[in-house]
Amino acid sequence: MANSLQDQLLKAGLVKAQSLKQARSTQHKQSKQSGGKSVETTETAEARAAAERARIEKLERDRELNRQRQEESALHAAVNEIRQLIHANRVVRDGGDLVYNFTDGVTLKRIYVNKEQQAKLVAGRLAIVRQDTFYEVIPAEIVARVRERDPSLVLVFNEPAAPAAEDDPYAAYQVPDDLMW
Repeated sequence: MANSLQDQLLKAGLVKAQSLKQARSTQHKQSKQSGGKSVETTETAEARAAAERARIEKLERDRELNRQRQEESALHAAVNEIRQLIHANRVVRDGGDLVYNFTDGVTLKRIYVNKEQQAKLVAGRLAIVRQDTFYEVIPAEIVARVRERDPSLVLVFNEPAAPAAEDDPYAAYQVPDDLMW
């Protein structure tokens, strides 16, 4: 069984030695011409092309998954950055005895602040932002940085009013700051 098929056919008398030599010579010449590589058939060429297409498709899927992961990690980083920014710059509201009402979407919410914080909220030097499920009061300087990242978090920010127009009929009337609603 260790003999090659050609040798077995020769021993059985089915092929002549001369045709066997000629076949070996032809095989040797073909392998020399192809650089020692076997001659590629159309089946192997198709299989190789299909494998290359599959490799390219896998690379494209991997790139898309990497892009999605990067976007998701950037989103998480932005959320954490906002959370840290609000937490580091929040105004402590301990001992607040005045109720400050504001809206969050369509619901009316309230927080307790002291008189000084209420005056600053009305004047636009403080703002109220939503952080997760609770509300924080932050300085006006931080509001711009929070708005850059997520403007929906800023709920109350009374921006300082521009100078009154000359043709405003109510310019002479002052609105009291202590008006409660």
